[in-house]
Amino acid sequence: MQKRKKTERRQLSRQGIRGSSEEITSILFYVLLPFGTGYFLSQMFRSVNAVVGPDLARDIGLSASELGFLTSAYLLAFALFQLPLGVLLDQYGPRRVQTGLIALAGLGSVLFAMAEDFAMLTIARALIGLGFAGGLMSGFKAVVLWVPEPRRALANAIVMSFGALGIIVATQPIDLSVQAFGWRAVFFGLGGITFAVALMIFLVVPEKSGANRQGEDLRSQIRTVYDIVRSAAFWRLAPLLAMTAGAHIAIQTLWAGPWFRDVAGLSRDDVATHLMIVAIAFMVGILLSGAVADWFVRRGVHILSVMNGFLVAFLIAEVLIVFDVKPLMLPAWLVFGMTGQVAVLAYPWLSSYYGAALSGRANTAMNLTIFGAAFCLQYAIGSVIDLFPTPTNGGYAPEGYGLSFGLCLALQLLALLWYAAGFRGLRTAPAHEAEV
Repeated sequence: MQKRKKTERRQLSRQGIRGSSEEITSILFYVLLPFGTGYFLSQMFRSVNAVVGPDLARDIGLSASELGFLTSAYLLAFALFQLPLGVLLDQYGPRRVQTGLIALAGLGSVLFAMAEDFAMLTIARALIGLGFAGGLMSGFKAVVLWVPEPRRALANAIVMSFGALGIIVATQPIDLSVQAFGWRAVFFGLGGITFAVALMIFLVVPEKSGANRQGEDLRSQIRTVYDIVRSAAFWRLAPLLAMTAGAHIAIQTLWAGPWFRDVAGLSRDDVATHLMIVAIAFMVGILLSGAVADWFVRRGVHILSVMNGFLVAFLIAEVLIVFDVKPLMLPAWLVFGMTGQVAVLAYPWLSSYYGAALSGRANTAMNLTIFGAAFCLQYAIGSVIDLFPTPTNGGYAPEGYGLSFGLCLALQLLALLWYAAGFRGLRTAPAHEAEV
């Protein structure tokens, strides 16, 4: 054990890190910052269609369902790669895996800028989603490798806060850039930035001694993933996270912008401003949830109990949005942004329950359910909206948003009942005793 610690310290020293008193700072700058930057880009690309969607619909001629499918192609590719991603993260480590994937996303951005029709836009968008499939999970895997267990919720929140900055940039700053240079030029520029971030991760992040090549062959690792996803604990938690975090992703990364336009009646500039405010609320919520969870967990409160409190606030905000309670419109959207991704608090529990060696596969298996749900919900919302006649003044019918958002809320309440029925078993489950 002592020899391994000395080895890890020598590795950090090669990266310019000296002395154990600088350990927290070194982890922040050489681990969390590079992976956080990758997640920044992931969230920015995921959310950008909430702003540029009207331009795409106008220039390419897209219906609501086509816009929903195009945007959700990112989520579909992202979701489908989660299981192999977990195997790759556990086998080769987050540094090498994330470098290659982000380079693919850069290529996808360039192709998106060059696309002339719905099919090519969809393919390019899917390639971007594939490239950012490890945007968050690689950071979570790095946290498991470098950060002590009691502080992982806070470290995860730090990584996610970078993603919140990406959502902020994807609102008014991107909108102003698109108005000035056009969406094609913006995606060309984003492609170059993405390639640069891939190179940064490869050059800056240190390797973790003994973190990779767990000694299992590929078949054994895939079988372990199968065992994880069929375990009772996984499926008690998965529907709730899929329906809440999935709906939040589906709405905030696309349909929040049209909602502000068609239901709230805001101008384009005001839509971008409101999206930015909600994105700022997302960042505050991620940092707040991580800090609150860190405080409570260190005092003996179960991490899932902390998550439950935030989820109640999220569901109340959705009720206000679905019923269009206008005096509380902005506060409801602020709470929606702040609490929509509190599912992140479940990931440290997953890592503890299944063990560090399986953490990549456990987390990415959960990510598969969340982003699979986000893909289905984002496309389904557009399909429901298309059921209503298009208003003569453009946009989509407000009734479509109420019905589609309401259906999402109903699914969440059903998932909450299922989760609550088995919550006691999850809360008392001992770490490292998963049935895998």
